[in-house]
Amino acid sequence: MTTKHPHSDADPAASPPPPPSRRLRALVSASASASSPAPAQPPPARRSGERERERERTKLRERHRRAITSRMLAGLRQHGNFPLPARADMNDVLAALARAAGWTVHPDGTTFRSSPSQPLLPPPAQFQGAFQATCVEPMSFTNHLNSYAVGTPLDSQASGLQTDDSLSPSSLDSVVVAEQSIKNENYGNSSSANSLSCMESDQVMKTSAVWAGDYTKTPYIPVYASLSMGIINCYCQLVDPEAVRAELRHLKSLNVDGVVVDCWWGIVEAWTPQKYEWSGYRDLFGIIKEFKLKVQVVLSFHGSGKCGSGDLLIALPRWVMEIAQENQDIFFTDRVGRRNTECLSWGIDKERVLRGRTGIEVYFDFMRSFHMEFRSLSEEGLISAIEIGLGASGELRYPSCPEKLGWRYPGIGEFQCYDRYMQKNLRQAALKRGHLFWARGPDNAGYYNSRSHETGFFCDGGDYDSNYGRFFLNWYSGILVDHVDQVLSLATLAFDGAVIVVKIPSMYWWYRTASHAAELTAGFYNPTNRDGYSPVFRMLKKHSVVLKLVCYGPEFTVQENDEAFADPEGQTWQVMNAAWEHGLSISVESALPCLANELYPLILDTAKPRNDPDRHHVSFFAYRQQTPFLLQRNVCFSELETFVKCMHGEATENFVD
Repeated sequence: MTTKHPHSDADPAASPPPPPSRRLRALVSASASASSPAPAQPPPARRSGERERERERTKLRERHRRAITSRMLAGLRQHGNFPLPARADMNDVLAALARAAGWTVHPDGTTFRSSPSQPLLPPPAQFQGAFQATCVEPMSFTNHLNSYAVGTPLDSQASGLQTDDSLSPSSLDSVVVAEQSIKNENYGNSSSANSLSCMESDQVMKTSAVWAGDYTKTPYIPVYASLSMGIINCYCQLVDPEAVRAELRHLKSLNVDGVVVDCWWGIVEAWTPQKYEWSGYRDLFGIIKEFKLKVQVVLSFHGSGKCGSGDLLIALPRWVMEIAQENQDIFFTDRVGRRNTECLSWGIDKERVLRGRTGIEVYFDFMRSFHMEFRSLSEEGLISAIEIGLGASGELRYPSCPEKLGWRYPGIGEFQCYDRYMQKNLRQAALKRGHLFWARGPDNAGYYNSRSHETGFFCDGGDYDSNYGRFFLNWYSGILVDHVDQVLSLATLAFDGAVIVVKIPSMYWWYRTASHAAELTAGFYNPTNRDGYSPVFRMLKKHSVVLKLVCYGPEFTVQENDEAFADPEGQTWQVMNAAWEHGLSISVESALPCLANELYPLILDTAKPRNDPDRHHVSFFAYRQQTPFLLQRNVCFSELETFVKCMHGEATENFVD
């Protein structure tokens, strides 16, 4: 019998044919694609490199975006009294703006006026200070807000700032400080909101020549004036007691609270280790006591300037310089091997290279000797505070900008980490990280007088933000923090409860660039996308010290077309706000040129910030005069007297340019 196929006699209508196989369709598709030419594909390595670069660019743009947002939120909190949460987003900002303009905002985002028939309500009571207008139309800011709050796309609002991703880091920073000049013009009486509300008014801009403010009943801020450096000669002798009395008499007539006296390590322990000569300072403190003035002592562990009566420099002790003849690595060293003899390298803090003592032990012995010599004056209240010199010029920083080695403003400075002991520490840090080839300083960071954009390390998108750059800068700034911790630990032990002061520099040039090159070389890891002051201030808070901020130098006023991208006011406010957030007390030191009337109001507004919801103010002000006050008595007396009264909360300020 012949066997038939099951479907050979089947009715086509009764049994439909099976669908085409998926495998066949795939084969047909593959053959068709093989017949047509395929587009050229880049090599896998190239595609991977492009993706990696795009990820890095995306990360950089995101860091810049977050930095700008953080500064905006900080400005709204500081100058606008906005009660924004710690991790606020743009929804919180828009809700706060809408509520300040009189709108009702529900938690789900529903926003409406309380009564459409009613006119726009004034700001709530908590925002009265922030939105109090100083120009002709009081509600101009509210009207401006309405135009944005209703029917205006967010993209078109943001376009006014031009914060697109194509901007470079420097231009992104310039967005943040675009209103800098407006804030400078009327800073004392306005907040950020005031600046916006009065942006179109020429009247406020033209009143910057006349500053007037009522400082009566404001907090009392003690004022200290520095004595000239040459009153003690290099043999620790008081040069001219009668001239000192005349200068103190003049200062007493200005109603200052006290004086600042520098006690130089290179004078007191000049000849023999652990043999201290305090006779000149003992005589000086006795004269100051006659005038019932207080004293702030500065223990200066650096060299500086000239002695007033001779041509000798106030250098480090002679016995230290003798050690340096055989071991120059006790000094900070730059990349080409030049030594900076202004102060000792922090690399020897734990190295017994100073006649059997470490750097920390040398500082402690000096502090202990001072305390034993003048303990009675401290108990009597004559000595009100003791400032500890922690680096170049007595400031907490590396000597990155030494004029003796050719640095000139606004050079970025150089890293000071090339002595043998710092290099040993860097090698250990790189080995611990697992990248021994990172045990080197950057070779593309320029020279003392380079500009940021001229270097491969500090330029926009430069190596400072690479993996190696972040490692190096963390190590470099970590050495600074470790030095602070070690010295202050022994200072609190030596002085047993005395008020201790630490001076922070003002490295404000190149602040409006992404890298903040001048701060990086000085030891503060503070680029745009990182807060470099908080680690330092946490350590200062650990030891309960008073922070002294140096500000308002000769270049304080930012000029138009500033090639140094300087922002002294922005840098000052970052430091002060970070310090207050960490619970630190702040003092201010400034060198005021004679008849610099435009600087007095700026310092007053910094010392006593207006519209501050937390009522912050500095603990004291130190007036570091470059020449004796007596020489300028006839010229500056009235201005200084008014300034001191304003600091004391006893006068109305009225400085006219």
